[in-house]
Amino acid sequence: MKQRNNGHEEPGGAQARSGPGFHVNRESWAKYRFEELLGRDERPGVRQFRELADRVNNVRAETGEGETASVSAGGLMALDRIVEAMRCVWIAYCDEQNPGVVERAVTSLESTLGESVVDEALSAYLTQFGGQQDRAINTRELSLMLLESMNPTVRQFGDLIGDGTRKLKADYPGLVRELEAYLDQQPSFEPTGETLFRVLRAPLDASPDSLEGQLAHIRREWSSFLPPELLGGLVLAADVVNEEQTARVGGPGPPQVLEFESSAVLEEGEKFSPDADWMSNVVLMAKSTYVWLDQLSKQYGRHIYRLDQVPDEELDKLARWGFTGLWLIGLWRRSPASRTIKQRMGNPEAEASAYSLDDYVINEDLGGEEAFNNLRERAGQRGIRMAGDMVPNHMGIDSNWVVERPELFVQTPEPPYPGYGFSSENICEDPRVRLHLEDGYWDHSDAAVVFRRVDAATGETSYIYHGNDGTSMPWNDTAQLDFLKSDVREAVIQAVLHVARRFSIIRFDAAMTLAKKHFQRLWYPAPGDAGAVPSRVEHGMSKQEFNAHFPVEFWREVVDRVAEEAPDTLLLAEAFWLMEGYFVRTLGMHRVYNSAFMNMLKMEENGKFRETLSNVLEFSPEVLKRFVNFMNNPDERTAVEQFGKGDKYVGVAILLVTLPGLPMFGHGQVEGYTEKYGMEYRRAYYDEQPDEELVRRHEAEIFPLMQRRQLFSGAGNFVLYNFETANGYDENVFAYSNRIGDERALVLYHNAYRETEGVVKGITEALGLTADPGRVIRFREHRTGRELTLQADKLAEEGLSVKLHAYEYQVFLDFREEPAQPEPAQPELAETTSHNLKEKMSKACSTAKSKNVAREETTVDAAQLEEKEGDEE
Repeated sequence: MKQRNNGHEEPGGAQARSGPGFHVNRESWAKYRFEELLGRDERPGVRQFRELADRVNNVRAETGEGETASVSAGGLMALDRIVEAMRCVWIAYCDEQNPGVVERAVTSLESTLGESVVDEALSAYLTQFGGQQDRAINTRELSLMLLESMNPTVRQFGDLIGDGTRKLKADYPGLVRELEAYLDQQPSFEPTGETLFRVLRAPLDASPDSLEGQLAHIRREWSSFLPPELLGGLVLAADVVNEEQTARVGGPGPPQVLEFESSAVLEEGEKFSPDADWMSNVVLMAKSTYVWLDQLSKQYGRHIYRLDQVPDEELDKLARWGFTGLWLIGLWRRSPASRTIKQRMGNPEAEASAYSLDDYVINEDLGGEEAFNNLRERAGQRGIRMAGDMVPNHMGIDSNWVVERPELFVQTPEPPYPGYGFSSENICEDPRVRLHLEDGYWDHSDAAVVFRRVDAATGETSYIYHGNDGTSMPWNDTAQLDFLKSDVREAVIQAVLHVARRFSIIRFDAAMTLAKKHFQRLWYPAPGDAGAVPSRVEHGMSKQEFNAHFPVEFWREVVDRVAEEAPDTLLLAEAFWLMEGYFVRTLGMHRVYNSAFMNMLKMEENGKFRETLSNVLEFSPEVLKRFVNFMNNPDERTAVEQFGKGDKYVGVAILLVTLPGLPMFGHGQVEGYTEKYGMEYRRAYYDEQPDEELVRRHEAEIFPLMQRRQLFSGAGNFVLYNFETANGYDENVFAYSNRIGDERALVLYHNAYRETEGVVKGITEALGLTADPGRVIRFREHRTGRELTLQADKLAEEGLSVKLHAYEYQVFLDFREEPAQPEPAQPELAETTSHNLKEKMSKACSTAKSKNVAREETTVDAAQLEEKEGDEE
């Protein structure tokens, strides 16, 4: 008599098996209506396991069993693959290595225990779990089921999986114990040298409390004898578990020291893009466009809302300060749906996000193309080039591309999760389509990975993924472009060229997400690499298959096409994840974000930042030249919040404008504004006035150095020094020099709240100065204006001794060599002796006070000064 088998009938052996691999008792099979989901013959895949988990959790909620631990698709799939692997081992041993052993074992058990005991146990199994009238197969499944029930990890599944002993009195545990004893006397399982049951118990023994650990053990220890398709299933199950457990909060994560030994940057040859003359010395000011126009309106007492209304005085000020690039954030036409979403979620006057774009057209309420061209021309007359944004990896949720070319986006024909609902109202103004966010967004209960698009004419429905970098929640007002498709890559390249014809500088938002390794990781993950974007595990590809669709790095194509069709355009990539070197050296970007500058200096992880600089210099100084350094950016807290307004802020700003690379200042940074402007802001909500003292310090200390960028921007003559103290090197001190032609500079900054004193050696050689005992070296300290004179040979032999207070900087400029004067020093020179120099520089420095440090002082070792005191001696 054949019975309903709940998916366990297998006339063709294990490969013909249907239903889940684990054992669902009849009561649970009916309670959770598995038949509706699986039917009689279907083997569940990822989607079916999600539906199974959703069904179980919903039924438990409906029946008041909500306190039972929720079931996850990953957990169900992991258990399924574990039991399938155990079943495969059983079949390999009992059918191939030791044929007929189970039949012989059952006969022996009938003789030992009695035929009725064996029949009762097997009948109990059939009654509770189903199966077929095959004593060998039922003995196997009974054994595997008992091993399942002994696994502590199955407790999470509650009544879904169980051995039925609460209702059935048959002693099949005793039967299995006798079976194990019989098999222990048989030859071992050949690949392992262990008995069959010891092999089957090994994953549980290795990791009793973790299904993931058991999966890992099986993959590691059984890979030599499991079939490839089952090994692939084990990897897939582990990926589903990882996808469910991955934390997605906190952005790109803490900054890491750049290293190059194992970096992708080494895999390909050096392909730096050459700089045009102007590119090397760009200093960029970022402005949130709508907020800036609102602040200008208040400042000038008139309504300024168009780009051509920006006062010439503002452009004059930026040029006078030394800025040569102006990045206006939020110029492009934005998504109406993004505005709708943000207004409905609590800010009735919100604009759409600056990174949810409808199209690459200058927004009409800013004056459109005509007003922009006016501003660009006036800025250009003052030596300021315009910088614009590209948001290449996604478009606005209701952009023209979503409406007219939906095939360009990552999508599925069905919701990726069965619990998703899309009953909310349409948020698209275009009558050709209806767009619906997932219901959980509106009540803050979920952050779905997709939205629903319905073609109004045909009713065709698709579920398009939101933009997502895998580090936090999906960007719910965006639609993710599918760069696996060549026509998508070409469409975006055409958009880049369109922007390049309007802007001298293009900043690419989240550029690292389109590097091949990360685009695959996010959207088409290779086996074992899933988990970044939820629900993408079932769309994974091997690396070989992915490369067939996406053969060349997208950014390399962009760089080459721009060089050919829109030359003289500086390409700047926002890139993290340790890809900085790869983006400039291999992909050819002119500049790349260096977030380590902001994060490490803010946290005073000075050793890590020095190590980063050292590693870059050792690998390629050309990379250092191509960093974009900043103290805040539109996505970060304000510079004031991170660095304050005192000496620490000024000292780090000195590094900003004197290190190689491209310095970038944030909106409101110079003025000391504390408000962080959201990407949807049309105006500033704080009524802030510029901090006049902070502006004065910029104008007196920071901008004069910024105006000499040609001295600092290159890395060919850049030298990083150790600051030697009596106790070794002080990693809190950054000491470096640079030069171009006859111009030379030496910079020191102490990024710690304490005093330090030490020596910098090797200056003479690095700056190309003489060590002739008959000559002196004269130079000027930037902040105080004090001129110093040192014996050339002593500077070369002994170095420069310096004492630095907390967050104190010193910048030495205008180095020159002169013959030593044999006659007695003039009074001016006599004043540069140790005692007077200390006294005068201390008085000068005491005027540069901050809220953090009471007094600053500069001391230069008297042994290095000309030992001539004239009449004072």
